[in-house]
Amino acid sequence: MLADHPTPSEVYEKVCEKHPHISRATVYRNLNLLAERGELAHVAVPNGADRYELRLDPHYHLCCSQCGRIFDAEMPFDESMPEHLGDTQGFRVTGHLVIFTGLCSDCRAAAREAAMRG
Repeated sequence: MLADHPTPSEVYEKVCEKHPHISRATVYRNLNLLAERGELAHVAVPNGADRYELRLDPHYHLCCSQCGRIFDAEMPFDESMPEHLGDTQGFRVTGHLVIFTGLCSDCRAAAREAAMRG
């Protein structure tokens, strides 16, 4: 089973289980095509591997800075956020992406255990 926000490499590895002769380029090309068609969402992750997901409604993400996992942030998407941007550069905002960073519950628990062990 794939993670909720798999990397292209994770998708490739899963596809190879049933189709061992498929090329990495074919998988990557098809992921990009599905994203262009709006059948998948492409999640660009700063300083990390891009991800893909099936959830297509506008929403925010949480990225664990320790393990790199991506989670959907359960909060309302603010369509008006670009209106609050004070722009002095003549930039026309057409959308926005927000990724919150921090530590997931598993990594926080592991850090607590490590701290207790000394």
